[in-house]
This record gives sequence, structure tokens and C-alpha cells, in this order.
Amino acid sequence: MKTLLARLSATALLLGSALSALTVEGSTCTVTPLGNGGDDTPQILAAFSECGQDGTIVLTEGEFNIGRVMETLDLRNVDIEIHGTLKWSADIAYWLRSSLPVTFAGRSTAWKLGGDGIRMRGFGKALFDGNGQLWYDQNRNQGNQNGRPISLTLWYAKNVLIDGITWRQAQFWHTFVAYSENITMTNLDMNATSNSQWNTVNTDGIDTWNTKDVYISNWTVTCGDDCISMKGNSSNIHVENVHCYESGCAVIGSMGSSSSQPDYVSDVVFNNITCTHSSNAAWIKTYSGRGYVRNVTFANVAFDDVNQPIYVTPCIYTGQGCDSSRLPISDIRWVNVTGTSRYNIASAIHCSASAPCENLSFENVDIRPKDGTSQLKYLCSNIQNQETSGIPCTGTCPANWPQQLDGNR
Repeated sequence: MKTLLARLSATALLLGSALSALTVEGSTCTVTPLGNGGDDTPQILAAFSECGQDGTIVLTEGEFNIGRVMETLDLRNVDIEIHGTLKWSADIAYWLRSSLPVTFAGRSTAWKLGGDGIRMRGFGKALFDGNGQLWYDQNRNQGNQNGRPISLTLWYAKNVLIDGITWRQAQFWHTFVAYSENITMTNLDMNATSNSQWNTVNTDGIDTWNTKDVYISNWTVTCGDDCISMKGNSSNIHVENVHCYESGCAVIGSMGSSSSQPDYVSDVVFNNITCTHSSNAAWIKTYSGRGYVRNVTFANVAFDDVNQPIYVTPCIYTGQGCDSSRLPISDIRWVNVTGTSRYNIASAIHCSASAPCENLSFENVDIRPKDGTSQLKYLCSNIQNQETSGIPCTGTCPANWPQQLDGNR
């Protein structure tokens, strides 16, 4: 009892008048929304500080206003229960100024979560609302913007479960996993859809980087860029039972953008992936840097009305160094890949002349034209042993082949 009173006293000093929003019982911290339009972030951070090691943090039903960045690191053996809505504030100027850096490509985040033994459950009720329409209108179809925050970043996190959370209108990428291992993310629902003339540019579902041992299952994602993407130094990733809308679907990359920093991606399986009205279905995109892509399987991929179903490029976006790249792509399998292509290109695979692709294979790849009449093309360049790969090349894939098509070729 004495210990509890001391802890409550410490919490009172930290929160002042907001004390009623946080209660501490033993190793369990329960936070309820203030409900007066105020910022709920301080008491949430206090709960993480108080119960973030060998404890339980409960965010009750209701709407929590998130008005500042959250950096909850060094967690240990903690259960995080989220029953309500976390809504990030509309103060764009604050977020552009204060979002937390995550090193990769100058990006930043609204929430960094890290430690060992983290279990975050939303029970199908938790909702993360990024107030994203404000960002889409402010961004006006531009690409990356410094300070535009990723919703949630796992940062030096180990042995993590995230389950049963819904995202709506994310500010930027929904999730980013960096310097982490043994991550399980299941039963997530993400949707970023603009109601104005401006698109939801760069609202990826997930990007992994410098991370290994990731399991992703049972996701539904509508977003404005890559649905599931593995960036540099990602390994042993298993993705299954994911439905992607309006996105890049199953993606390796981008990676290899720096000649001084090699990027390696290996041992990735995409299985039972559905892509609807997306830009690509099974996509590998690298710059002409250093590293490799190795041992990737796209299996049981079903798609409908996809711009360019299978696409491989060593010089994404720039069209530079396409045939001088020494970032090899090898041991790639497309197995049971079926669906309709928006235009007359079923696949476009350009491998570097300096590092030809090795051990690429098609097994039961059945792509049909959306219009039902076009003769589909399979374009290839610099594939070793193409004649035994199962890839039915009908022509050469130019080095500067476009990422997206705007009609038949």
C-alpha cells in the first residue's frame, strides 16, 4: 500500500490536474481520455513510464487526443491494451517541426516504440486516426516531405506482437520497422483514402529496414504507395493472407540508393496475396548501389486490374546506371501468380548487364489482359538461363522502362 501511494504521488506530481485520467493499481496503468479537448499525450507517456516494464498499460474506450510526439523506448515485458481511438492533432506546423527522426532517407515519426517483449493488442476495437486528409491536402501530391510523420515506428524492438488495430487516414507511412527482430504483426486493417483532388501519396502499409524475423498475417490495406515493402537489410520475412488495394502490393525495395552503404534483402516469402486495382502485384525495385536481393518467393498471388503485374528494375525512378549496377538479384520465384493486367504488359524484367539475374523462375504464372483481347508481352533483359526459367520472354525490356504505364505498349 505504501509503495502504491508513493507511485500515485509521483504520478500526481507529473500530471497535476490530469491525474484523474491515469490510475495505477499495482503494475497496471489505466488511462482514460480527458474528454475536454485537451492533450492526452502526457498521461499516456506517464503510463508508459510507470508500467512499461513488467506491467500492463490500458487505454480505455473513447478518443485520445495525441498532440505531441511519443517516444516510448526501453520497454520490457509489457502488455499494451488499446480499446479506444488515438487521434493525432491537426497541428501540421508542430509535427513538421517536432517529428522524431528515424534515420532512413530523412524520414521521421510521430511514435517510436522500442524494447524487448512488447505485446500491443487492439482487440479489433483500437483505431489510429492520423488526421491524414489535412496532410494529403497540404502535401498536394508531392513525394516525401521532411517532418511528415510515420504513424508508428518499431525502433530497436525485439520480440513484439501487434494485433487487432485499425488505421484510418495515416499521416504518412502507417508503420515502419527498423533495427528490430522477431516481430509479429497480425489482424491489421489500414485505409488511407483521400476525399479531395489530392492523392494519398506515400501512405505505405509497412516498410522494414535493418530488421529480421518478421511475420505479417491477415492484413487489409488501402494505401497510396507500397502495401508491404522490404527495404535494405531485411531478412527472414514471411507475409501471408494480405489484401492490398490501390497500392504497390508485394514489394522488395526501394533499396541500394547509396554506393557507400550496401543493402541486402534475403529470405522473403509473400504467400496468399491479393492485389486489387493496384500499381503492381509482385515488384522488385532497386537503385544501382551495392548489396543484393536473394531468395524471394511470390506465391499464390491473385490480382485484378493491376497496372504492371510483375516488374523488376535495377534503376528505379532515375533510369540511371541500369546496366552498370552491381547489386545482383537472384533466386526469385513467382509461383501461382494469376490475374488481369490493365494493359498489355504482363511482366517487365530488366536486370543489370553488369550483374545479370540468376535463378529466376515462373511456375504457373497465368496473366490475362483486362480487355480480354490484347496480346500480352513478357519483356526481359539480362536473365541468365532464361530459356529454362519458365519466363516466356516475348521481347527486350528497355533499361529505362517506366514504373507505371499509361496505356498499351
